[in-house]
Amino acid sequence: MLTISHISKSFGLNSVLKDVSFTLNAGERIGLVGANGVGKSTLIKIIASVIPADGGTITLPPGTELGYLAQVITGYDDQTLGDLIAQASKRLVTLEAQMRQLEDDMTRLTGDALDKAMTDYGNVTEHFERLGGYEGDHRVESVLAGLQIDHLPRERQFSTFSGGEKARAGLALLLLGAPDVLLLDEPTNHIDMTALNWLESYLAAYSGAVLVVSHDRQFLNRVVNAIVEIDEHTQQAKRYSGDYDTYHQAKIGERQKWEADYARQQEEIAVLTLEAKETSRNNNNYRAHTDQDKFIRNAKKAQHDHTVSKRIHLAEERLKRVLAEEIPQPPAPLKFDPRFDPEALKGRLPMVVSRLSQRYGERQVLDDVSFTVGLNTRMVLVGPNGAGKSTLIKMLAGQTKPDSGEVMVNPAVKIGYLDQEGGAMADEHSLYEAFRVGMEYPDQVLKTVLIRSGLFRYTDFEKPVSGLSSGQRRKLQIARLIFGRANFLLLDEPTNDLSFDVLEALETALHEFPGPVIAASHDRRFIQQFGGDVFAVRDGRLVQLLGGYEEYIQSADLRVPS
Repeated sequence: MLTISHISKSFGLNSVLKDVSFTLNAGERIGLVGANGVGKSTLIKIIASVIPADGGTITLPPGTELGYLAQVITGYDDQTLGDLIAQASKRLVTLEAQMRQLEDDMTRLTGDALDKAMTDYGNVTEHFERLGGYEGDHRVESVLAGLQIDHLPRERQFSTFSGGEKARAGLALLLLGAPDVLLLDEPTNHIDMTALNWLESYLAAYSGAVLVVSHDRQFLNRVVNAIVEIDEHTQQAKRYSGDYDTYHQAKIGERQKWEADYARQQEEIAVLTLEAKETSRNNNNYRAHTDQDKFIRNAKKAQHDHTVSKRIHLAEERLKRVLAEEIPQPPAPLKFDPRFDPEALKGRLPMVVSRLSQRYGERQVLDDVSFTVGLNTRMVLVGPNGAGKSTLIKMLAGQTKPDSGEVMVNPAVKIGYLDQEGGAMADEHSLYEAFRVGMEYPDQVLKTVLIRSGLFRYTDFEKPVSGLSSGQRRKLQIARLIFGRANFLLLDEPTNDLSFDVLEALETALHEFPGPVIAASHDRRFIQQFGGDVFAVRDGRLVQLLGGYEEYIQSADLRVPS
């Protein structure tokens, strides 16, 4: 259905895509993944002819219709929802008109002309049926209801809808158009749990081909049957069969092979280095020949020197060849190293939250919220955008003050706070300068551990904070959190803007963290992996979901407000 061949793209001096090639076959649903800023959205836009490539080709079979969902929906503002639905269904209307015309033709034609008309009719009918044409108005209502916009008046102009309504309406219009190839860029934004479940089922059964960019691992598990990863460093594409879990296992296998190959090469380097040194040292210990003939003694000495020199040269050449293809050291696993004073915390709670209340205008965001945090507390806060999750996290971190109530923090507690906005980092600082603020270690130690973490390369250190992508800023926050030695973590949407490799490593590190953790998240996979108590921020209150993750995903009360 779609062939991407040797696509390259740069923006100024910044190369984004380099010789990217893969195919999307009929019936395939491919998840496009990679680090933030690696060029996933850029590639989708190139395929959709929104922006040109610097090199390479995009090939679609004749007559193939392609549908593109951007992250931001534009261009519909002066039209009503009803008009847009009619336009979206135009392809089915056209196919139905062709069917009616062919039906009429078949009543008049004979011979070869009739045979051709019957063949055409079969093809058009099959296409019409595959696109859901026989479902008619029921299909329109089903899609609108599935995405929870069936309550919107058809006569309303698109410009009057909220951002969330526009996003869901744009997705609905695309699905109603039933293109042969769907290009979706983060389609799960602005969708609540109920609509998300519907969308996953719809796409999993979609008769066309799908190429989707998503940071939602559960979504990828339920929708795609292949993964294409754009590598952050080579800027090329690699294909993996199966869903996200299969891809993740393949990445674990690649990591294990990398570690084994690195260890094997380091051992070979050590052996060759030692061989060259030992051979040289043994030559220095050469015992002179006892023969009295000076000519014979010199000849034997020269022969020995030549043999040793040859062995040294061979060892050095072998070492040079190995070093020419040196395998980089695998990054160390992310690991928190909190600073604990067990005696100071003995018998005392890290934090006590008493009767917090906060109002913004007419809306009561938090209302008399109280709870205690123990040494082993692990809480995840869930709820729609605007429910008050971030507000509560900021109060616990001491970033904002409540209208009333108090947050009492044990003096022995050192809080590590990961905010949703990207951190209060000075734009004029370099990446490394922003990282080292408040750190107590020598520069060389900090640079070494930062490189060993795999989050950044040495060449990244001088990049200005103002020029960092959202993903790079998030990794910088993670680095500061990891090496800040906090013993109590407050995390606001920690999975935002993280590539899957960093995200999986962070989740593992959090599992091993020995102190209390409170996180606000909408990421289903994170909530499930986190394993703590689940609390919904609802109507200003903190309500524990005793059924945990299962109750969360089934709860109809956690809907994203329109």
